[in-house]
Amino acid sequence: MERLLILNPGSTSTKIAVYDDETPVFTKSIDHSTEELKKYATIVDQFEFREELIVKTLKEENVPLESITAIVSRGGLLPPVEAGAYTINEDMVWQLRNKPHHEHASNLGAIIAYSLIQKHPVPAFVYDGVTVDEMLPILRITGLPSLPRRGIGHNLNMRAAGMRYAKEHGKEFSDCSLIVVHLGGGISVCVLRDGKIIDIINDGEGPFSPERTGALPMHEVIETAFSGKYTEKSMMKLIKTQGGLVAHLGTVDVREVEKMIQGGDEHAKLILEAMALNVAKNIGKETPVVSGDVEAIILTGGIAYSKYFTGLVEKYVSFIAPVIVYPGENEMESLALGGLRVLRGEESAKTFKRVE
Repeated sequence: MERLLILNPGSTSTKIAVYDDETPVFTKSIDHSTEELKKYATIVDQFEFREELIVKTLKEENVPLESITAIVSRGGLLPPVEAGAYTINEDMVWQLRNKPHHEHASNLGAIIAYSLIQKHPVPAFVYDGVTVDEMLPILRITGLPSLPRRGIGHNLNMRAAGMRYAKEHGKEFSDCSLIVVHLGGGISVCVLRDGKIIDIINDGEGPFSPERTGALPMHEVIETAFSGKYTEKSMMKLIKTQGGLVAHLGTVDVREVEKMIQGGDEHAKLILEAMALNVAKNIGKETPVVSGDVEAIILTGGIAYSKYFTGLVEKYVSFIAPVIVYPGENEMESLALGGLRVLRGEESAKTFKRVE
């Protein structure tokens, strides 16, 4: 039996879980207040604080660190990587500390895991990180050579949903041709073929979502950015956390929007239907990538629990392929299953080399 410690640091919480093979022993989300986090000048400075909480939680759950046989962490914002597992090594920790792709709390996962395996030497991996980039070269090209498209998005959940589909349908993952949509705080739409995400429309260029603006009219964006009302930081905040449903309706919760609609709010109905149509249009946008060879469209993520919303999307896209719904983000389970595949020899872990 393998006992896996799963780490998933987020901006205001640290999620941890322990799995005995495929069975969860416990899952816990440790919330961090603004007061706690403001003591630290950078995200990396939070490393010891969060590690101590993880060790404390293991003790509270009566899971000795010595009983862990492997650690699997959410992948941080490394330079572009291939899908699958990477062994957590000194180069990866250096990269996340000194030259990450962007600053983000997920960068702490591998750093904490590396510290833990100095005390208790076991295999440690990241799996399907945010910066997995296996996009086809032709799909990177834009109208400006200096601004190519990048493969960045909700890779962990989307690939896990594709693997689940393959398993449930008795197929090899590499033989499937799927469009997968992650419906969460941000929304990503990807094409999965040959076991790879060969194209992805991420939450910066696709549908608007509960808190992100998604794609916007370019001329107006430039005018807004140079209007004098915004700094670069406040503009980024506007498109990342102050757009979408929260800008239109004052909430990021689709359940609240559904209550508004049930109460007769026609404006709320219009906005939610517009978000669903945005998702559908971007699904349609991906179909030419595989010349229409789409065997299924998978809707996953937290919003996929909403039958109202998924029903709207299905109405628009079911002519392309059958729509399958796998609700939830399933990040902890996806990390555990990825680690198990490596430990069982079904996949090989790659070696990360730092990029100066």
